[in-house]
Amino acid sequence: MYNQSYDPASYRMESRSISFPAVMKNVYLWMTFALAMTGLTAAAVATQPQLIQTIFANRILFWGLMIGELGLVFYLSARIMRMSFAAAGLAFAAYAILNGLTLSFIFMAYTMESIATTFFVTAGTFGAMSIVGYTIKRDLGTLGRILIMALIGVIIASVVNMFVHSSALQFVVSILGVLIFTGLTAYDTQKIKWMVTQNNGLGEETVMKLALLGSLTLYLDFINLFLYLLRFLGNSRD
Repeated sequence: MYNQSYDPASYRMESRSISFPAVMKNVYLWMTFALAMTGLTAAAVATQPQLIQTIFANRILFWGLMIGELGLVFYLSARIMRMSFAAAGLAFAAYAILNGLTLSFIFMAYTMESIATTFFVTAGTFGAMSIVGYTIKRDLGTLGRILIMALIGVIIASVVNMFVHSSALQFVVSILGVLIFTGLTAYDTQKIKWMVTQNNGLGEETVMKLALLGSLTLYLDFINLFLYLLRFLGNSRD
């Protein structure tokens, strides 16, 4: 998904089965809906202390939800072109809601003011970098591959830090996480633009499924950027 090579200079806006602006509008619209479902689910769960206790006190349930999230996002990414568009959309919605369940802890750990501030900072950063990725003519493929390798390193370091509990390592990982997902936002936007443009003649449903896959990618970029920024901007309730 991240290793496709492409030439941004080859974009062409010929008349095809569905207009390019309409497709890109749907990419951002679906991403926004998914973020709204995640946020509303997390906020609703946070108002139910018993539900919070059930999710986070039961290790089997919590890790089951986490594994379910990973399994669903990997399945959707790998199988979306073989699914109907309706089934893919429902799977995306289910993932967004499931993600809201596991992210509900932030409303218990951080103040509402700092969560709101972090959200707007994330939205501004995401928007700026998405514009860069949409408009830049330079191929960001090399940068994207470097960021993916760096992300793998951050994931490994995060797992290690679960056992060593190093505040210094956590600080470095948080900084790298912000930088990585800031860069990936630009790269993924350019990649989505390329995919939609190059495949727009294959039929409306195919293009819409590619747009949905793009929405999922940008959704993940936004969520991860938000969580890493929250480590710096979030004020604890303690």
